[in-house]
Amino acid sequence: MVTNATPLLRALRLFRLALAMIWAFIVAFCLFPLCRNATRLRLKASVGRRVINALGVRFDADLTHAVPGALIVANHVSWIDIFVINALLPAAFVSKEEVRHWPLVGPLAARSETVFLRRGSRGHARVINQQVADILGRGSYVAVFPEGTTTDGSHLLHFHAALIQPALVVGRPVLPVAISYWEADGSRSLAPAYVGDVSLAECLSAIIGRKGLVARVVACPALGLGGEDRRQVAALAREAICAGARLPA
Repeated sequence: MVTNATPLLRALRLFRLALAMIWAFIVAFCLFPLCRNATRLRLKASVGRRVINALGVRFDADLTHAVPGALIVANHVSWIDIFVINALLPAAFVSKEEVRHWPLVGPLAARSETVFLRRGSRGHARVINQQVADILGRGSYVAVFPEGTTTDGSHLLHFHAALIQPALVVGRPVLPVAISYWEADGSRSLAPAYVGDVSLAECLSAIIGRKGLVARVVACPALGLGGEDRRQVAALAREAICAGARLPA
């Protein structure tokens, strides 16, 4: 049985979320320029944890197979996926170019080492691939959502293999990460789904309106170090994420 939060709890979560986002901007604009990479990663994790905790979401994480310097390949359900990943495996994200121009989110993403991809430009894709390879070469995580869009979490879309190529070029592992959301009663939750005509406000309201929401994150065994090409790795990553998120293949 799904349990809804009280109006008072909703208000408290919104207040805590506002504080967490203020911290995110302080970190991105004031602290990042002064810090070394290791410190920036710790700060990024702190922002992720604060946002997820403010929303009233708990973690259920199995990171047994996580290895540093890997390309994180994850399924995409919600805008909070980024904070979930950063809380556990702080990473630079590959995002579409349009995000750079979004109010508030764009400047925050730009200051958080986001790699912006201009779709349809092969020349720009080569530049992006080099940026991703450089970050992986430093031993840091880069995260991509190879579906290219969100789903409601009940299925997976096709994985675009091109986003996986930079890791294979520099010999870094590809780490499939399965993200799924669950209600307190153990049923799969659709509350965080940011898909279709759902607005950001509607999605946020659904998340803070739940009591006992759980973000389950499973790092699957790393791929891409056995000479597989990008299409093989994409197919294997999709299969692993299906299992990790308890979805039908």
